[in-house]
Amino acid sequence: QVQLAESGGGLVQAGDSLRLSCAYSARTFNFYAMGWFRQAPGKEREWLAAITWTAGIPSYADSVKGRFTISRDNAQRTLSLQMNSLKPEDTGVYYCAATSRLRIPISASFESGYWGQGTQVTVSS
Repeated sequence: QVQLAESGGGLVQAGDSLRLSCAYSARTFNFYAMGWFRQAPGKEREWLAAITWTAGIPSYADSVKGRFTISRDNAQRTLSLQMNSLKPEDTGVYYCAATSRLRIPISASFESGYWGQGTQVTVSS
């Protein structure tokens, strides 16, 4: 049983920073990667970032590259997303996910993975 729980969302102004966390638990950790997605109102879910489990190699969507940073702390069992220079278009529900499968592109790896319940981020202009 894998459980993921996001926290840290809220209402901020454009240009502000916010840090999301995802606490994870599982009987065994055989993940290939963990990642962050968001879903804006009326839009499809969008992949934002991923980090490989073993080597900790990050990857980012172009929309957040240079502004967001994904990291993980295996000792604390926490995945984080540091978000800087937030824009109103960053508004949405943010989800963390984990996967034990490798697919190309990496965003597709999470389609049959594990998901948290999401945390709302609202960026006002």
